[in-house]
Amino acid sequence: MQRSTLGDVELVRLIEWHEPFLPAADFLPDVPPEVWERNAWLAPDHWDPATGRTVIALQTWVLHSAGVRREDVDLVVNTHLHVDHVGWNTFGAVGTWEPTFPNAEYLIPAADDAHYGPDNVSGAGLQAVDRLIYEDSVAPIHRAGQAVLWDGFHRIDEHLVLESAPGHTPGSSVLRLASGSDRAVFVGDLLHSPVQILEPCCNSSSCAAPGQAAATRRRILERAADEGELLVPAHFGGAGALEVTRAGSGFTLGRWAR
Repeated sequence: MQRSTLGDVELVRLIEWHEPFLPAADFLPDVPPEVWERNAWLAPDHWDPATGRTVIALQTWVLHSAGVRREDVDLVVNTHLHVDHVGWNTFGAVGTWEPTFPNAEYLIPAADDAHYGPDNVSGAGLQAVDRLIYEDSVAPIHRAGQAVLWDGFHRIDEHLVLESAPGHTPGSSVLRLASGSDRAVFVGDLLHSPVQILEPCCNSSSCAAPGQAAATRRRILERAADEGELLVPAHFGGAGALEVTRAGSGFTLGRWAR
């Protein structure tokens, strides 16, 4: 567990897993091999040179407090509906799934709910695992009356606002935080590795709309650089969050969070 403070908001990072994942060529196929090789600082937190595998973390960012009972959690944000972003929504077993946080609203992007839900309004093909994930991690939230669907922008409170950032999935979103003079943006899966800051046109293999994902990534990076937002991706290892600055027509990494 790591704690930091942004204005009046306490940020708690809960790391569940931080290990080598897929080979870089499979997970981030557009990134040239030499980009990994000439950025030795990526090892060991983001890349394993011995195996050529990316290194990622599975983690949760908690705002305000941690160590509370699950009944005390009042809000859950799903930036999108991939398995690793909804898996803690519910607990139980097949046929008995129920919300993990019984008193919370679950904020769910409407476009993802429409895409992964039973109507599949986008018409794009879904894998069997996508339907299973929806049935055990999202549908029970609807049945319990705890799902809040939103689109475009959704203000949570005076510090937090959700914003659509499509491309990785139809409803991918970012969460912006402003408190005092501090700014942060939780970017979900817009970025899986720091190399995507250096090469923002490069998508992960799980981006549904590559062109849109790349455009969204650049837009969010531009704003983070211009407005001094701390960039908080879902899967970065190491410090997990960092500043980003402009470098000509591209970007470079700034200070890492402490």
